[in-house]
Amino acid sequence: MGQKLLIIDAMNTFIRNYVMNPSIAADGSPIGGTKGFLMSLQKMTRDMQPDNVVVVWDGGGGSAKRRTIVKEYKEGRKPLKLNRAYKGMSALEESQNRYGQMRKTIEYLNEMPVTQLMVEDIEADDVIAYICQMPSLKEDVKIIVSMDKDFYQLCDDKTMIYSPVKDEFLNKKRIIEKFSIHPNNFSLARAIDGDKSDNLDGIKGAGMKTVANKFSFLVEEKSYTLDDLFTHCRQDETGLKLYKNILAEKKKVVLNYKLMQLYSPYISTQSSQHIKTTVEKFEPSFNHTEVLKMMLVDGIQEFNWNTLFQKFRSIVDVARH
Repeated sequence: MGQKLLIIDAMNTFIRNYVMNPSIAADGSPIGGTKGFLMSLQKMTRDMQPDNVVVVWDGGGGSAKRRTIVKEYKEGRKPLKLNRAYKGMSALEESQNRYGQMRKTIEYLNEMPVTQLMVEDIEADDVIAYICQMPSLKEDVKIIVSMDKDFYQLCDDKTMIYSPVKDEFLNKKRIIEKFSIHPNNFSLARAIDGDKSDNLDGIKGAGMKTVANKFSFLVEEKSYTLDDLFTHCRQDETGLKLYKNILAEKKKVVLNYKLMQLYSPYISTQSSQHIKTTVEKFEPSFNHTEVLKMMLVDGIQEFNWNTLFQKFRSIVDVARH
C-alpha cells in the first residue's frame, strides 16, 4: 500500500509568502518569506497528513537546457517587491533580504524531517516531474503544492495539485471538468495559449477556452501530438483564422511545447540518479531544540507551532519503526 507524499514547489511557496506576509524579525528586518513558508507548511501537513514531505527549489541558474532552446525564457519578469506594509528599503537591500530569507528557510528545513532538493541548472518543475515518475513511488499518492499550471499535465490517478491561494485541490477529473482538456494533453493546449509568466507568447486569438472548443479531442485520455494538432488545422474546411494562425506560427507552438512539457523532464542521468537516491535514501530527523533556538533568534517563536512539531515527531517515529 502506498503512502502520501507532499511535494512542495519551494520558490512558488516562498515568493508568495515573501510578497504577502508582513512579519518582522527580532532585528527589525522583514521575515515574512520564512515565517510564512513555515506557517504554510504547518497548515499543509495538518490538513493533508502526509507520510513524507519533499521540498524542491529551483537550481542555481534555473533551467540551462530551456535557455538553450529560447534564450529569452523567463526574461522580462517584473522585479519582486516586499510586502507593501514594509517600506524604506532600497532595491539592493530588498534583494539581499530576499536571498537571506531563502537561506534561512533552507536552514530551518535542514533541521526538519523534510527532503530538500536543489539541482544546479535544473528547474523545480523538472525535478518534481521526475519524482512523480519514479517507479518506487508509483503507488504513493502525490500532492504537488504550487500555483504553476505547468504541473496540471502531471495529474493522474495518483497525482494531484494543491493550489494554496484558492485552497483548491485539482485531480485529473477536476481538471477535465474545469478546462475540458485531459492532463495528458494539457501541455499541447498551453503551447498554443502561451505563458506570459515565462515570457512565452501564444497564438493570437487563442485562449484555453478557445483551444478546448476548437480542439475538442484534447479532452480524451489519448495523448495527442503536435502533428495531430497541425493535421487538424490543415484539414479544417471552415477557414477559421485560429487554425491559419497556428499553421503560420508552427515554430512558436513547437518551441512552447518543448519548454512546457514535463513528461520528459530536462534532467541528466547523473542528476536523475542524485534525485532518486536523495528521495529514496532519506532518513528523517527532527532537531526540535535547534529549530526553537533559531525561532527565538528570529523572533517568530511566539506563533503556535505545536501542530507542525507534532507532525514532524510522528514522521520520525514512523520512520524509526
